[in-house]
Amino acid sequence: MKSLLGNPVFQFILGRLIGSYMLFVGITTRWERVNEAAVKPFWEPNGGKAIGCIWHGRFPLIHKMWSFKRGVPKAKMLISNSREGGIVAHTSRAVGAEVVRGSEAKKGSSKPKRGVEAMRDMARHIDGGGVMAMTPDGPRGPRMRVKRGPIILAKIAGAPLLPLAWATSNRIVFEKSWDQFVFPLPFGKGALIWGNPVAPPSADASVAEVEAVRLQLEVEMNRIAAEADHIAGVPVIEPRAPPGR
Repeated sequence: MKSLLGNPVFQFILGRLIGSYMLFVGITTRWERVNEAAVKPFWEPNGGKAIGCIWHGRFPLIHKMWSFKRGVPKAKMLISNSREGGIVAHTSRAVGAEVVRGSEAKKGSSKPKRGVEAMRDMARHIDGGGVMAMTPDGPRGPRMRVKRGPIILAKIAGAPLLPLAWATSNRIVFEKSWDQFVFPLPFGKGALIWGNPVAPPSADASVAEVEAVRLQLEVEMNRIAAEADHIAGVPVIEPRAPPGR
């Protein structure tokens, strides 16, 4: 199975199939849209320059959180360079997004170097007026806890962070997965919620100031994720308890 997941042709076919399915779910779900006004300024031709943030377990329908109409700043998604990431990359392209591979680099290069290259790619895209989409708790958790990566990118690019969340009444939750992965099903009720943008740390921000922004983003993302679940009428997926609790 691992060899099959690593096959580029299989990755392409499966990714396209999943992408088509997610588009179908998006079309057949009755959506309630909350606080969409918060994101509309970033859809203007000269808007952009932002970082969309959604929890790893709610990645499948992230395309519903952005406009792909002509003239809207292009959205790119940060995807890992794992075998599974290859499938997700093709899925993302199938729904209209471009991709930055988080570990994309020449063979033999170190992981820190690959991470730096990905950060530079993302910063260049944002500086050019684009938008990045990230999962702040990825790729391995802890669930629904923001890591420093998106905050550092926001600091470098001077870009606000946009909290995003969705939920559907028809769904399968993989409760044994670290992220409580949500697989949406069609023909239900759904919620799309845009949180209040979080300002980036200043270029000379202290460690404490960066941490304050990280915590602010985490609180807002968890707030809207819970609100989305409530609107959809499904049990709220809770974040993993902080270390030591």
